[in-house]
Amino acid sequence: MIVGRGFDNANAPIHELRHPPEGQSCGWYIWTGDWSDAADFFSPVHVHHAADLYPDVLSYLALPPGWRFLIAPDYEDVWFDSALLEI
Repeated sequence: MIVGRGFDNANAPIHELRHPPEGQSCGWYIWTGDWSDAADFFSPVHVHHAADLYPDVLSYLALPPGWRFLIAPDYEDVWFDSALLEI
């Protein structure tokens, strides 16, 4: 899973999207705050560590490629985005 630098479970909303797996990446990209195109914005994290580091997103990790979600206090939106399968 690829996580945005500075990710903070307390910094809502949490954004997540899943591309098809490639190489050793499961395809998940997760971030909080504003998106950045900076080359060092994302950093890989082994999914094994997700339960400890990112408990708020754990229940979504079983979603297949093409799914996205946005969660915040008292808000949850989960949807399929076929464009993610073409990247």
